Amino acid sequence: MARPLLWRKTRLLLFYVWGRDNYPTTPTNMIRRHPTTLRALALAAAACFAVPLMPTTVFGQEEEVAPAPTEEMAETPVEAPAEEPAPAMEEAPAEKPSEDAYSTDADNAATIEAGSSVEGFTVNNLWICIAAALVFIMHLGFASLEAGLTQKKNTVNILFKNVWIISSGILLYAFWGFNAMYPGEWAIDGWLAKGSWFGGDLTDTSLTSAGYNAGYTWWGDFIFQSMFAATAATIVSGAVAERVKLSSFMIFAVLLVGFAYPVTGGWKWGGGWLDAKGFYDFAGSSIVHAFGGFAALACVLVLGPRKGKYTKEGIKPILGHSMPLAAIGVFLLWLGWFGFNGGSALSADPKAVSYVFATTALAACAGAVSSIFLSWVVLKKPDLSMALNGILAGLVGITAGADTVGEGSAIIIGLIAGVIVVVSILALDKIKIDDPVGAISVHGVVGIWGTVAVGIFSFNPEHSLGTQIIGTLSMSAFAFIFSFVVFFILKLTMGVRVSAEEEEEGLDVAEHGSPAYTD
Repeated sequence: MARPLLWRKTRLLLFYVWGRDNYPTTPTNMIRRHPTTLRALALAAAACFAVPLMPTTVFGQEEEVAPAPTEEMAETPVEAPAEEPAPAMEEAPAEKPSEDAYSTDADNAATIEAGSSVEGFTVNNLWICIAAALVFIMHLGFASLEAGLTQKKNTVNILFKNVWIISSGILLYAFWGFNAMYPGEWAIDGWLAKGSWFGGDLTDTSLTSAGYNAGYTWWGDFIFQSMFAATAATIVSGAVAERVKLSSFMIFAVLLVGFAYPVTGGWKWGGGWLDAKGFYDFAGSSIVHAFGGFAALACVLVLGPRKGKYTKEGIKPILGHSMPLAAIGVFLLWLGWFGFNGGSALSADPKAVSYVFATTALAACAGAVSSIFLSWVVLKKPDLSMALNGILAGLVGITAGADTVGEGSAIIIGLIAGVIVVVSILALDKIKIDDPVGAISVHGVVGIWGTVAVGIFSFNPEHSLGTQIIGTLSMSAFAFIFSFVVFFILKLTMGVRVSAEEEEEGLDVAEHGSPAYTD
């Protein structure tokens, strides 16, 4: 852009010097008219081009010229300026490892430091997760048994309740129950703990390794225990079937699983006051089953019997619509019970797991046999529903002491449980307590027996009969009182029972608008 600017200035100068008439409009005209002047201008132009190429200085300031070195200067060493020490760099904080759901070297190192092998810990934790899956299958068993022993017009309602129980139960246990049952901090020492969200840090090796427990991680512990939590409300569901108002039951189930169960569970399994006394309940004859059974009893007393069950002429049986479905449910429960009791060994210890499997099976078979023969004698016919409940009674009875009684004792416990369940079911009917599936007898009454049996048959001398009685009665009483109060409040505020017309029509249509069977 320098040359066009120079040419414009030159033209302007010539305009004033020569005037308009002599003004060279183009460089060619200028060459023709004024050759001499052109040479002068060429020199001027060359000077103008050279100026930008010369070193420039600001007016009034000149560059300092370094003086020529002298001998004196040459002899005097020039000291280099002292270097200022570099500022000390602060150590960067150690970067927190990113969360990863897969085991890391740090997790494995923590397992080894805790005294376990990585392989052994892996097998232990895997067994706990498999056991949790088996306990989950029990909820399908409960749903099938309950549906089979009730009328087909209420099947959808029963299945819906069981879906609600397991879904809401696990969420509630995550949000509050797990940390309330296995407390880090007691609100009332030994009695009531502060619940909170269960979530843990995947980078915390005290949760992800054998540093937490030699048998499982934090999450393995949670998922196994959460399957137990929902069982209590499932027991109640069967006892109040065919006449309970759905919305009221859903609210009750939330309170029972979310609050009441973690409280009593913490008394023993959370290191509470019963644990301090030496009370023993291996897998939950009282903590799970008696708790659920006596909660069911309270609700049935508030709710009342089904319409037409008890008449002036006597007891009118209301038969279930599918004994095959009921039988499938019981066998699913039996299968799941191997995880329920076997998982309660809390590791894959080969001796403990295999022994618990054996005592569990022996008690279940003994319960079936004794209930079959006793009901046959009393009812004059072999009754399948009694046989099925006898299996469950044997399972409930052995649950408290499956790892601490002998094989022969397991059979005795099962035989007595089978007798108790038949007597209890018939006795409750006599006093007009309507339980369509026998849940109160199977879980409540037999749950007490199984817990007391530990004080009688345990080969551990520290297990006391008196402590066992105190423990099971305390849990049963708490469950009964809590459930009675809550269910009675629900009855006064929103009602707990469907209308007579809805009960007659069936809850599938009345509550859900859709029958289970279309034929």
